[in-house]
Amino acid sequence: MARINYWNPEDEKFWSTEGKKHAQRNLWISVPSLMLAFIVWQIWSVVAVRLNDVGFHFTEGQLLTLAAIPGLVGATLRFIYTFAVGLFGGKNWTVISTAILAIPAVGIGFAVQNPDTPYSVMLLLAALCGLGGGNFSSSSANISYFFPKKEKGTALGINGGLGNMGVSVVQFVTPLIITSGTFALVGGKQVAANGQSLWLQNAAFIWVIPIAIMTILAIFKMDNVPGAKQSFADQFVIVKRKHTWIMTVLYVSTFGSFIGYSAAFPLLLRSQFPEHLSLAFLGALVAAAARPVGGWLADKLSGAKVTAFVLVIMSIGAAGVIFFLNGKQFNGFLFSFLILFLASGIGSGSTFQMIPNIFIPKEAASVIGFSAAFAAYGSFFIPKLFGWSINATGTYVTAFYFFIGFYVISFVLNWFFYQRKVTVTNPVVKQAS
Repeated sequence: MARINYWNPEDEKFWSTEGKKHAQRNLWISVPSLMLAFIVWQIWSVVAVRLNDVGFHFTEGQLLTLAAIPGLVGATLRFIYTFAVGLFGGKNWTVISTAILAIPAVGIGFAVQNPDTPYSVMLLLAALCGLGGGNFSSSSANISYFFPKKEKGTALGINGGLGNMGVSVVQFVTPLIITSGTFALVGGKQVAANGQSLWLQNAAFIWVIPIAIMTILAIFKMDNVPGAKQSFADQFVIVKRKHTWIMTVLYVSTFGSFIGYSAAFPLLLRSQFPEHLSLAFLGALVAAAARPVGGWLADKLSGAKVTAFVLVIMSIGAAGVIFFLNGKQFNGFLFSFLILFLASGIGSGSTFQMIPNIFIPKEAASVIGFSAAFAAYGSFFIPKLFGWSINATGTYVTAFYFFIGFYVISFVLNWFFYQRKVTVTNPVVKQAS
């Protein structure tokens, strides 16, 4: 493939004649690559649920930790991945970050077959799944370079939303694939306490071939954007920007909630409503599908307005979960939680749309990755907060009061710094300070 030597998506002639086709090709390779990253990142949210069924003897706290550790590692790696696109190039880093997903996939496939596998090994493999968590920052930063400002919200929403769909894919596919002997040649059958035949290794092995395919496609079909490379020092200037930290808080509220609830929801269902565990994939599916809508709405209505609406709905959804969890009413609990997932997905798209309108392009790419890194800690802290809540107070309800408080703080920040300004004086912040 010929190397791109000039890139300016704001040049309408260049965009219509050449730029758009390159941008769309890179986007549609980025999407499944990112989806695989989310699959590997969140695989423990469903594998942990079945470990004790095949002979392991882990406590509920240990299982919650296995679901949470990938979030901790993935969020931390996002700080590195954020700056990787500027240092190595978007195509180059996509190839590397996709290929290494095979390491935890293969490792888990072998480890879950032996109930004598030490918990420390399981923790290590859970930590390696954090490699998938880092990809979102680099993927989003890379795609932000390809599209003009007027289309960034939609493009980032598609990349993030369909990429996020990996969470629901792994939570839907895993319960089906582990009951099939698809990879019987790579390991044997396990028998659960209820007599059910399981091949838990399939949950990991099934993704190895798609990872290889997307790595090859990235090598031959993706591009490095000219002029996107920056030194670490040039990129790190964003930490001095006030708006970097404000937007990080907003993205923690939205995406942090989505990924944290996704990691904890299957275990929460198993604990409170075990007969409905098969519905665990619904939350992540709703949130991921809503994200492109959030980006599109933000392009049309303004990100600040959409984000404000989202934070109100998330508070209402959390209050609903409290009410129905106290009453042990599953239908209301599920509906309220799906409202939370829906709003968090829309908000993930709307907050990302705000960033390119606040920062100059090169800084915007770094801020997108930086804020995504902090938000990813939601997949660690939310399961851990649920664990603390049940141990300290005997109920998961207490955790939701903390979430509502954070949503209120985020609403005030969004109103004061962005929505109020748009409403009263209608400025567009071209250069964050």
